Amino acid sequence: MKRFFQPVEKDGSFKKHSLSSPSCPSLSTAAGNPVPVDCTPAAEAGEVETRDPRTFLTWNANSLLLRLKKDLPQFSKLVQTLDPDVIAIQEVRMPAAGSKGAPKNPSELKDDTSTSREEKQLIMRVLSSPPFQNYGVWWSLSDSKYAGTALLIKNQCKPKKVSFSLDQKASKHEPDGRVILAEFESFFLLNTYVPNNGWKDDENSFQRRRKWDKRMLEFVVQLDKHLVWCGDLNVSHQEIDVSHPEFFSNAKLNGYVPPNKEDCGQPGFTLSERRRFGNILSQGKLIDAYRFIHKEQDMDRGFSWSGNPVGKYRGKRMRIDYFIVSEELKDKIISCDMHGHGIELEGFCGSDHCPVSLVLSQLSQKSTDFPEKLS
Repeated sequence: MKRFFQPVEKDGSFKKHSLSSPSCPSLSTAAGNPVPVDCTPAAEAGEVETRDPRTFLTWNANSLLLRLKKDLPQFSKLVQTLDPDVIAIQEVRMPAAGSKGAPKNPSELKDDTSTSREEKQLIMRVLSSPPFQNYGVWWSLSDSKYAGTALLIKNQCKPKKVSFSLDQKASKHEPDGRVILAEFESFFLLNTYVPNNGWKDDENSFQRRRKWDKRMLEFVVQLDKHLVWCGDLNVSHQEIDVSHPEFFSNAKLNGYVPPNKEDCGQPGFTLSERRRFGNILSQGKLIDAYRFIHKEQDMDRGFSWSGNPVGKYRGKRMRIDYFIVSEELKDKIISCDMHGHGIELEGFCGSDHCPVSLVLSQLSQKSTDFPEKLS
C-alpha cells in the first residue's frame, strides 16, 4: 500500500523521500528538533542506473513503533551488517491516515492527533537516518493499530510498479494491509502478512484462511514472471518446521475440538493449512528457499517464531516466516538464514519473530535469460 512518501508514478518514475506537503518542509520532532528530509527530485540529484534487488530481509516486527522505540540499535546494526536491497516488514501496527468516521488512506500514516503526529515523526526520523535513509518506503495499513505491512526498497532498485492486492488489477488495498506487491524487471516481490488460521470454524478464523489460501493459489498460478514471496506466512509446512510436533498437533483453545480432524491443532500447524500450503507451492512451481539450503532440522536456529519465555509455550517454536521463490530461481539462491536463535529470543530484535534474510546471485535484467513462468 502507499506510503507517506511519494508513490511510484504509473510511468515508472520514482521520487526520493518526501513529506506529503508540496513544499516538503522539515519535520519537527516532539522535542522540537527539526528532522531534515531529502526533497531533491531524482532528476536533479542525477540519474542512477537501476538494478533488480538481490538481497532481502523480512521481519514480523510485532509493532514497528514499539521496536523503533525499544530495539532500534539492534535492528539497525543488523540492517547495516546485511545491507539488504529490500526490507519487508509485517505487523507494522500503525493506523492508516483519516480522521474518525472518515474514509481511511492505507498508504499514509495517521497524523491527525497529537499522539499520531508524534508517532509519525518518530518513524520519519528513523527512516531519514542511517542505515535507512537510502530506501523508499511503501505502506499498507489497517484502520487501527493492527496488522499492516511496509516495504523498504533501495533507491537504486526502484520497482516498475507497486500494488497492494492479490488482484493486480485492483486499486484497493487488501483488508488490514496484508499485501505489498512490487514488480521488477526479472520478478515480482510479494510481501504478505497472512491471516492466522485461528481456532474455530467461523468467518474470522478457518473460513477467512481458506479464502486467503484459495486466492493465493489463484495468484501464483497466473504469474508471467518469477516470484520472490516473503513475510509471515503463518504456517509451518512440515514436522521439521516446529520444535514439538506432538505439542502443536494436540493444541486446543479452551478444550474446543473442530468438527474436521484436519483442522485440529495449533493454528499454523493443522493438516489442512499445511496441505493447502503445499498445494500452493506445487501448483505455483515454487520452493521454500530456507529448506532448499538447510535440509536438516536445527533446534537452535531453525525457527522464526518463539513462544513466550514464560508459560506453556516456553521453548515451543515454529518456522512461519519464509522466502518462497520460483523453482527456476533455485540455482540463484546463495543463502537463506534466520537471524535469531534460542528460547530466550536472542537476535529477535524485541519481536517474537526473528528477521530472515535471502541472498540471490545477480538476476538478469533481460526476461529472455529465464524461461517465462507458465500458468
